[in-house]
Amino acid sequence: MENVMKMYITADEVAELLGVSRGYAYKLIRGLNKELSAKGFRVISGKVPTKYFQEKFYGMVLA
Repeated sequence: MENVMKMYITADEVAELLGVSRGYAYKLIRGLNKELSAKGFRVISGKVPTKYFQEKFYGMVLA
């Protein structure tokens, strides 16, 4: 079950992946969620969809 990609990524995971503080990770997530909200999507505070995060930070478009 661990190999299954999670739907959402948390601030702690963002901080670890990018090597930034937890507070800055929350700031990044707020920005990403603001973008999604402007596009009409519902968002969850403190989490961002993993696919959207990867697309924005790594330029990956996953099918």
